Amino acid sequence: MKSRTIAIENAVGTILSHDLTLIDVEIGYKGARFKKGHVVVGDDVELLKRMGREHLSILELDGDDVHEDDAALRVGEALRELSGESCSVAGPSEGKCSLIAEAAGLLLFDEESVHQINVDENWVFSTLANKIPVFRGETVAAWRVAPLVVKENVVRRAQRLVRPFELRPFLPLRTALVTTGREIWEGKVKDAFLGKLEKKLALYGAPLIGHQIAPDDGEAIRGCIEAAVTQGAEVVFCTGGMSVDADDRTPAAIRDAASEVVFRWTPVLPGSNFMLAKKGPVVLLGVPACAVHSEITVLDTVMHRIYAGLPLTNAEVRRWGVGGLCRGCGTCNYPTCSFGSRP
Repeated sequence: MKSRTIAIENAVGTILSHDLTLIDVEIGYKGARFKKGHVVVGDDVELLKRMGREHLSILELDGDDVHEDDAALRVGEALRELSGESCSVAGPSEGKCSLIAEAAGLLLFDEESVHQINVDENWVFSTLANKIPVFRGETVAAWRVAPLVVKENVVRRAQRLVRPFELRPFLPLRTALVTTGREIWEGKVKDAFLGKLEKKLALYGAPLIGHQIAPDDGEAIRGCIEAAVTQGAEVVFCTGGMSVDADDRTPAAIRDAASEVVFRWTPVLPGSNFMLAKKGPVVLLGVPACAVHSEITVLDTVMHRIYAGLPLTNAEVRRWGVGGLCRGCGTCNYPTCSFGSRP
């Protein structure tokens, strides 16, 4: 690549080699005020000066040079081909392309492929956190090359490394709730989890088909679980009685009702005292009391996976400790994310 520089006063008639960005803090604007290919006219000169431009670079590309816009587009085309209709590509603008969700669902992608692309310092490839819910129209990834021009082999390497981004649609699984606790069963205390669960289920379009209340009695709790399964529930929540107190009978009742216990306890706070079991294809969840008073717990991470139809294993859950301490900061969408937790 060859490059020459001209003073802005002499730029009239020049074809821009790249987008020129305007940042106006007073109105909160940042964007490409002049696009690549724009022919500079006399009225542009003063604005370019106000943008801090005293000179313009004119590029002359060699045969194996690839402009930043073309590099971003080529990676975008590879991603679009792999990802299908779930995502679209926007841009380039200021050398950057973005991947846009065309449907709501759980975002899934190969994290290692992103790391491998970024090994080459010519590339900047950024994504949302993996395995979080996203909505239609959200930007899930964005990428660009850092210099204005890179060599052909840099682009081809990135094209080989990209992997599909998937939006796994949520399943409207029929759901039932079993609330345990003698104080609630006797009407002394109102169940505080029902309303929270209904709001969480709305994200997945899942119906709540039944709600039962049981005292702190193992046989009664198990009977409620089995009744919910008979009623057609595909997911059964059991709340309360998950601790180690003498009156806490829910874990044992879930074990008795289940054909398999997937995990008991998680290395996530809040929500460590959690249980996931299965009765055939039906998912049984033992939810600790923290889900009643904390908006964000490990329950949200588990629900994202269940309602996206992705099985969980104990081996995977045991690795949730890193990033599993909720900061309660509302920064992100995933309890085991390093930025905090907010479903």
